[in-house]
Amino acid sequence: MTNFTFQVAEDPTPEEVEKGRVLFAGETDFLKGVVAMDGMPPADRLEVCFAGRSNVGKSSLINALTGRKSLARTSNTPGRTQEINFFTLAESHYLVDLPGYGFAEAPVAIVQKWQRLLKAYLSGRQTLRRAFVLIDSRHGVKPVDEEILSLLNKSAVTFQVVLTKTDKLKKGELDKVITQVSTALQKHPAAFPEIVLTSSEKGIGIPTLRHIIGTLV
Repeated sequence: MTNFTFQVAEDPTPEEVEKGRVLFAGETDFLKGVVAMDGMPPADRLEVCFAGRSNVGKSSLINALTGRKSLARTSNTPGRTQEINFFTLAESHYLVDLPGYGFAEAPVAIVQKWQRLLKAYLSGRQTLRRAFVLIDSRHGVKPVDEEILSLLNKSAVTFQVVLTKTDKLKKGELDKVITQVSTALQKHPAAFPEIVLTSSEKGIGIPTLRHIIGTLV
C-alpha cells in the first residue's frame, strides 16, 4: 500500500498554459511503428507513453494534445494495431502510443507477443519519463486495467492516470469514479498521486496535460 493521497491535478496558471501550448505547437509527426526492440528509435530525447484499453479515447487525446485531428489515426491503420507507435514532438520529445490492451478476442500467441514487447519497452527505455494510463471515466478501473497498472509497477515506471470522457458524467458520478480510481491506485507505488480529468471533445484538461508533459525532465 502507498500512503499517497490521490488528488485531481490543478489547472495550470496562464503562464504555464502558454509554455505547454508552445511545446505542442511545434512540429509533430508520425515517426515509425515498432514490433521488436531492435526497431526502437534512438533513445536520444525525453519520451512519454500513453496506454489504455481499446476505445478509451487514446487517439482522440493524442490528437487533442497536438492539435492534429488525424495524427494518431496513423497507428490505427491495418497491421499497425499491435505496434508501439512513435511520434516526434518538436525536437525534444517522443510521444509513444502503446497498442490498446484487453484483447478478449485476439489469438493467445498475438497477445503474448505484444506483452513481451510491452514489458521489454517499459523496462528498457531509459528516456521514458512517465506513462499516462487512460481510464474511461464512465467505467473506472477494470480488471484489464489492473494488468497494465501492475506491469508498470513491476517495471518501476512512474505512471499517471488520465480519466477520459469526463464531460459525459455529472459531478456526483465523477466524484464516485475518482474515489474508485484513487482506491485502486493505493496498491501501486509507481502511481503518481495526481489524476488528470480530460475530455478530448470539450478540450477539458488538455492544457493541464500539456503542462505536465512540459515539466518532465
